[in-house]
Amino acid sequence: MSHRPDTLEHAPLGRDAVYPEQYDAGLLYPIPRAANRAPLGIEEGALPFVGEDEWHAFEVSWLNERGKPIVAVARFRLPADSPHLIESKSWKLYLNSFNQTRFYSREEVMQTLANDLSGAAGAAVSAELFDVDAAELAPQRLPGDCLDDLDILVSDYTPTSGHIAIGEEIVEETLYSHLLKSNCPVTGQPDWGSVMIRYKGPKIDREGLLRYLVSYRQHQDFHEHCVEHIFTDLMAHAKPTQLLVLARYVRRGGLDISPWRATPGLTPPTPLRLARQ
Repeated sequence: MSHRPDTLEHAPLGRDAVYPEQYDAGLLYPIPRAANRAPLGIEEGALPFVGEDEWHAFEVSWLNERGKPIVAVARFRLPADSPHLIESKSWKLYLNSFNQTRFYSREEVMQTLANDLSGAAGAAVSAELFDVDAAELAPQRLPGDCLDDLDILVSDYTPTSGHIAIGEEIVEETLYSHLLKSNCPVTGQPDWGSVMIRYKGPKIDREGLLRYLVSYRQHQDFHEHCVEHIFTDLMAHAKPTQLLVLARYVRRGGLDISPWRATPGLTPPTPLRLARQ
């Protein structure tokens, strides 16, 4: 993999790009997580959560040994404790570099993907390939109670943690909303998503929680950092003993990203894909 500065200044996102026709692992562009975590008080090596970034890629193709195209859907899992995330456009360009490259087997493709992505992330990344009509990719629904029918007054469209309020009752519940929206920090393009929150602790006021989630509407950040922002705000203001925050972002450019962060011991209902993905 080629070496390049770990900044967005040289990232392919937001720039015109020539789509490659031959395999090139050097297209992957890693970005340190630490810079966005520091303002949230998150220290590398002492993360307050466990989690993963789950990616689905719907534009995956290569040639077999006879030159016949093969198509698939890929699922990747990138650990939250990896020192780098991978910029999405570079990931797309990298995947497209497989299009005119011959591989002898699906296993060779999966191993190549896992090796390259692990090298970019600085931690082990898993790669799976599915047929495009595989049952595992069928849309499902988020579990829990939906907040979206609450008739709330909204005036804040940048993250406002003051909306998070709690009562005295201790509960264990799962809530979700499809009203999550943030914006790409480079291009400003909208990123649409759904978010699920599972927690145990003082009961969170549902109207205040929905106002808080809606307040990301004009916020510019990567999907992964939005989820970490939500997690740290809920831990600070709601003080749950257990917490899981999972976002399922809508596909853009053939890729969808679904980060989750949780207190140790909690895991999300995976695999889980929504109709909008």
